[in-house]
Amino acid sequence: MTDTMLMPVVPTSDRTIARRVLLDSAYAFTAFVLAIPAFVLVVAGVAAGLGTMVVAGLGLAVLLGTAYVARGFAHVERLRLRSMVGVPAPLPSYQRAQPGDSKVRAVLTPLRDAQSWLDILWCLIGFVTGAFAFAVTLAWWATTLGGLSYWFWEQFVPRGPDNRSLADMIGLGESRSADVTLQTAVGLVALVTLPFAVRMAAATHAAVSRVLLCSRVELMDRMVRMEESRDSAHRAEAHSLRRLERDIHDGPQQRLIRLGMDLGRARRQLSDDPELAADTIDAALAQTRETVDELRALSRGIAPPLLVDRGLEVAVREMAAGQAIAVDVAVDVPTLTEPVETAAYFTVAEALTNIAKHSEATRAQVALRAEDGMLVVTVDDDGRGGARVVPGRGLDGLRERLAGVDGDLVVASPDGGPTRLRAEVPLR
Repeated sequence: MTDTMLMPVVPTSDRTIARRVLLDSAYAFTAFVLAIPAFVLVVAGVAAGLGTMVVAGLGLAVLLGTAYVARGFAHVERLRLRSMVGVPAPLPSYQRAQPGDSKVRAVLTPLRDAQSWLDILWCLIGFVTGAFAFAVTLAWWATTLGGLSYWFWEQFVPRGPDNRSLADMIGLGESRSADVTLQTAVGLVALVTLPFAVRMAAATHAAVSRVLLCSRVELMDRMVRMEESRDSAHRAEAHSLRRLERDIHDGPQQRLIRLGMDLGRARRQLSDDPELAADTIDAALAQTRETVDELRALSRGIAPPLLVDRGLEVAVREMAAGQAIAVDVAVDVPTLTEPVETAAYFTVAEALTNIAKHSEATRAQVALRAEDGMLVVTVDDDGRGGARVVPGRGLDGLRERLAGVDGDLVVASPDGGPTRLRAEVPLR
């Protein structure tokens, strides 16, 4: 639950601190104002609904109305979280009636939705946290303003002969100056701690609101993204296997067939023309070397040995050194997991392959860096541009591969160039 909790951290800029204090104070004060009608209406609705459940349909109708009332208050709270606390508060996709549902089942759909009951629960628990936030914020503001202005309004406070000031009770003396000094000091302490106090009060209520009103939709979104990533990984794997099969069929397989034919011809030539047979064997040896080179290239496309043995930076630099154009490489990354390294390597490989085949570029730059929890890979070239992500082509396969590790791909390539390919992959 750490990603939903709001820590009481105060910004450093004076203007930002003042703005944050005012927003947190407004949020805490209005939390109780919103919580009172929400609590009263929901408690009354739930009690009335359960109490009239014995009357056919009436209890369910009251609970249904209560669910819609709670949904309305929850929606207002999500707006307050976004605008006043500054945290994401996504609106959930409430369950809807399905085409095959009966009329009764369709009408009662909100009562079958778990989020509706979480909204109702928030209206109950939010009353407690809202009252807490209101009380803390009110007490701190009252102490701050009262202490700092005590020098002014203290003279208007009627005092009887038995009245003793706080300064007198703690042994600082009976004088007015001692009393004013003590109260002013209390006000200054309250002023210094005010940003932290109101942040803590607002964070307490906001954390409960986010857990009950937003955590479920965030979890569902995360599950959807995981399913999409899994599907993308499967599609990328299938695409890679099809391309590997095609490359093997068009390259090494054809060369091996030709090699077998050459060796058969050389065997027949040995008795009639040994010199011609030697030439045929030499050609077969050349075919063998070319086949081995192609198989090595294909193996690098599956799991580059240099990447596995010596890491991403060495593999990328070696790849760049083998290009027909000059490629500048800048790598500044921490230790990476194998899926992240592999995704980054193939991003650079696909980009450089496209540059060599289509861009007519004379120079390229490759940069890998860690930024805000992401591995950012950028590949720039000075070619003619016009690169597009076309379904079924190389960049589309790369996008699918990146999506399999929750990554993203952006290609900016106007006609005439230059081209920039930018990929982002989560480090964790």
